[in-house]
Amino acid sequence: MADPRGFLKVRQRETQPRRPVPVRIMDWKEVYEAQEKGTLKAQAGRCMDCGVPFCHQGCPLGNLIPEWNDLTWRDKGEEAIERLHATNNFPEWTGRLCPAPCEASCVLGINQPAVTIKQVEVSIIDEAFDNGWVNPLPPHRLTGKTVAVVGSGPAGLAAAQQLTRVGHTVAVYERDDKIGGLLRYGIPDFKMEKEQVDRRLEQMKAEGTRFRTGVAVGTDVTWEQLRRRYDAVVIATGATVPRDLPIPGRDLDGVHFAMDYLVPANRAVAGESIENQIHAQGKHVVILGGGDTGADCLGTAHRHGAASVTTLAIGKQPPAERAGHQPWPTFPTLFEVASAHEEGGERTYLASTIGFVGENGKLTGVKVAETEFVDGKRLPKAGTERVIPADLVFLSLGFTGAEPANITEQVKAEFDGRGNVSRDGYYMTNTEGVFVAGDAGRGQSLIVWAIAEGRAAAAAVDKYLMGSTILPAPVAPTDRAIAVL
Repeated sequence: MADPRGFLKVRQRETQPRRPVPVRIMDWKEVYEAQEKGTLKAQAGRCMDCGVPFCHQGCPLGNLIPEWNDLTWRDKGEEAIERLHATNNFPEWTGRLCPAPCEASCVLGINQPAVTIKQVEVSIIDEAFDNGWVNPLPPHRLTGKTVAVVGSGPAGLAAAQQLTRVGHTVAVYERDDKIGGLLRYGIPDFKMEKEQVDRRLEQMKAEGTRFRTGVAVGTDVTWEQLRRRYDAVVIATGATVPRDLPIPGRDLDGVHFAMDYLVPANRAVAGESIENQIHAQGKHVVILGGGDTGADCLGTAHRHGAASVTTLAIGKQPPAERAGHQPWPTFPTLFEVASAHEEGGERTYLASTIGFVGENGKLTGVKVAETEFVDGKRLPKAGTERVIPADLVFLSLGFTGAEPANITEQVKAEFDGRGNVSRDGYYMTNTEGVFVAGDAGRGQSLIVWAIAEGRAAAAAVDKYLMGSTILPAPVAPTDRAIAVL
């Protein structure tokens, strides 16, 4: 490394500054500000010459983290983005949205705060875009093979870009009016402004990837038609079926799935006119679920001017430090304060929701009780019931799998018991030439896993079409074995 004693000289971990809460809740711009160059270099210089960089195994993409940390410390930004792009198609997305399992695996994290890997990553790509270092990489020749990618989230776009660059003619199908999937309409702008999606799409278009928006595969065009028209099909539709909560009062007006709130809100920020938009202004909001989607609802409700926001989680509050059963270098479950939590609202743990109450068909409150553990089960404790006033409830309880979309009926691809599209060790379904990547086959997961699966599935598709491949395959479709491509 450039500074082998950097981690001894700079012991303090400094992350990106966030805009002041009273300012940022008045708009939808990104919360984070750029870090001062000298501070950033000092943080990158904390990366150790540790011999075995466990950050590699923590990152599903196998990012070359020590290399681009070193190049950032040396102020060699153009070389740094080359190393970063070698393993990650979209570092501007992971640098903003990934929870950074690489940092949990950082060797320095054994006895000091980990290196700010995610922060260095996003600074590299932002500098690269600002300086014109991100250019199209069209193929040198075309193979004559065609591929349809269904779904334009990170998995689908990663697969499409990889396959385009090796010479296949790729068309991406998206049922929405714009490309991006949940990156476009699920992630609020205060976490990632949509410029980060648009300028990457411009690169992909210049490379030759084709986009077909407003096409719902399975109805507007059948999977059979795609299979006949293309040499291979990649299912990358995500895991978009929300987990419901079938308890008394579920049908009251005011109880909504989280995405039914976030998607119209994002469209409104983009300048669209939304009829009957769910709006939190002046209302008491309760969010069920303490994950990222719940935090997105929380930040959105703040910007809508909610009267109050309460987040309920059925389990215990996670610890602030690693628990004994989650030792380094595993990815621990920790109590985190996202930017939305800084902005206000109440977080309540060990809260079991047992019903919704209302008048004249409209929600007025949420009936909860303390959670107790009986024989390993989480149950509401008798005698602890209370009602929290609520005008809106957002169910942010995760997702149960991919939408059926006539996949089984039209191409005989099967689903497993967890609601995911089944696949073999080469990402192929039981129908030859039909592959699946990302959350549609893995289940709800991280954006970094989606990109890794998109890249690996692209390698499998390329090998299927050409007999061999030069594309890297960073991950296998299961944790049991690595597919040899």
